[in-house]
Amino acid sequence: MALEKTPLCNFGEQPKDFNLKGIDENKYSLKDVVGANGTLIMFICNHCPYVKAISKEIGETAAELKKYQINVVAIMSNDTLNYPDDSFDNMKIFAKQNNFMFPYLIDESQEVAKNFGAVCTPDFFGYNSKNELQYRGRLRQLKDLKPAINSKNELLEAMIEVSKSGRGPKEQFPSMGCNIKWK
Repeated sequence: MALEKTPLCNFGEQPKDFNLKGIDENKYSLKDVVGANGTLIMFICNHCPYVKAISKEIGETAAELKKYQINVVAIMSNDTLNYPDDSFDNMKIFAKQNNFMFPYLIDESQEVAKNFGAVCTPDFFGYNSKNELQYRGRLRQLKDLKPAINSKNELLEAMIEVSKSGRGPKEQFPSMGCNIKWK
């Protein structure tokens, strides 16, 4: 497992469109997932210990963001041939285990991850109501794959701020995790 960190937030960058199959067998494009007050697009997978460490909290955070009219979508872009734990069928299981009540999409070609510049799992892209990137940080600080003492849900706080002001926090700490498993 190669540890990667996300780059700094490129404030104002627009998301790239996509057309991907979800675990519910429906197709989703960007316009299908955009929220009235913001959108959180995350790149995750099923096997990465960094994702597993926060997977329940991802589901809880998404439910909380819904109250602020922020829609959430997760995209899995790993090579499933060499990483079968990330297969489409295993995505369904992982989503159910973690109470994901948002679209979980497969990016088989890996083009969407490349278009977004995603580098690791998890990699969070938080957009305001104008689809301008405002957050590219972590969910929270982890120590030994557990929440650090007195850590807070930075992702939730940032996206609530985005929903209210249209702007993300100036200070953001990079997300870190396993590199995307390219073909």
